[in-house]
Amino acid sequence: MSTSETVTTFEQWLAAEFAATGSFTALIVLVDISEIKVNPLVSTYLNIIGTEVDWGEITVLFAGAGVPWNGAAFFPVVDIHGGPLDNPTARIKLRELETRLGDDRLVLNEGAFFDQWGRKLKVEEVDLQ
Repeated sequence: MSTSETVTTFEQWLAAEFAATGSFTALIVLVDISEIKVNPLVSTYLNIIGTEVDWGEITVLFAGAGVPWNGAAFFPVVDIHGGPLDNPTARIKLRELETRLGDDRLVLNEGAFFDQWGRKLKVEEVDLQ
């Protein structure tokens, strides 16, 4: 976890999630947030085996996605024995998540959803009259 004095909400979430579950796979979706829409852009997964990573390091990883993003949702999952998923299972779970998000953006609230500064977000329905 970050050793700086400022700990992001992401880092607090990561520490709590790791304390609760141990190592896990994080299914991740980067999104573009506009005034009334949240659009999924790209997705990936990574195995979390400790809390040494901070939000700054995560954003450096996300820079490699090649798309401008302003939100990221993390969905922690473990295999049936606890611990990270194997790669084939992680890919399947990620595709299932993408399908669900295509149908309903509120699925983002089932994960840990953060803005580009690592602050917690929540998607709310908007009436488009």
